[in-house]
Amino acid sequence: MHIQILGSAAGGGFPQWNCNCANCAGFRSGTIRAHARTQSSIAVSDDGVNWVLCNASPDIRSQLHHFAPMQPGRALRDTGIAAIVLMDSQIDHTTGLLSLREGCPLDVWCTDMVHDDLSTGFPLFTMLSHWNGGLHWNPIEPSRDFAIPACPGLRFTPFVLRSAAPPYSPHRHDPHPGDNIGLVIEDLRTGGKLFYAPGLGAVDDALLARMHAADCLLVDGTLWHDDEMSRRGVGTRTGRQMGHLAQSGAGGMLEVLEAFPAQRKILTHINNTNPILDEDSPERAELARRQVEVAFDGMSIEL
Repeated sequence: MHIQILGSAAGGGFPQWNCNCANCAGFRSGTIRAHARTQSSIAVSDDGVNWVLCNASPDIRSQLHHFAPMQPGRALRDTGIAAIVLMDSQIDHTTGLLSLREGCPLDVWCTDMVHDDLSTGFPLFTMLSHWNGGLHWNPIEPSRDFAIPACPGLRFTPFVLRSAAPPYSPHRHDPHPGDNIGLVIEDLRTGGKLFYAPGLGAVDDALLARMHAADCLLVDGTLWHDDEMSRRGVGTRTGRQMGHLAQSGAGGMLEVLEAFPAQRKILTHINNTNPILDEDSPERAELARRQVEVAFDGMSIEL
């Protein structure tokens, strides 16, 4: 299985266009060692030719431009995107669908909760129906495996995550199973398994079992501290209130990851305030000590 990190930042990217926190200002002035990042998305493939896009970020055009297999040039109009899977209905994971309108019709897999959000509060399915038929919805049922015809060597197993629906969702304050999902993607030939959860607010025993069985954990790296937004002076909401499990502290992501035998443990969806973006920070050194990697745009993984 081929896995390509197209974007590794949380909403707003890094540096965020309107932010002058220590990370963003330090990056612009060159006083910290860090790399720019676009908003999170990955692509997976069983043959390196046909790709499944997992989330479509607002930065999709730039991401596709920097990954040559996405423009194989086999015809006058062409793309390596064979299908799209949406993990949730957040703006930073779905707005890129608007930029892909010239390629419609597009096959999109998502839960009924995500489809409802994208047909009401943020009606992308309705808007894009005017472009050559728009988006063809393939329903995802949590915990039921599904296959994507263009990548027959991969098996997708979705599972419910405890996180938050976006502000425009009709059930923003009334969580439903399927608002947010993670994926286990298995290569049926090699047996390699990817656990992918860019938005993860809490773990339970069922989730821990899925993580134990994976060869690579690609998980939520949004915040280092649960109260990071207030520490940085850019907000008041905690990570848990936003549906993200912070890395540090009791029960944090680092403590969770410590128990797993996975070959690789990688943090993605990293917020611009997170000190791990500074490659010389003590937090980054702590990750290295624990053998936890930080995803970057253009990172390639094979399982």
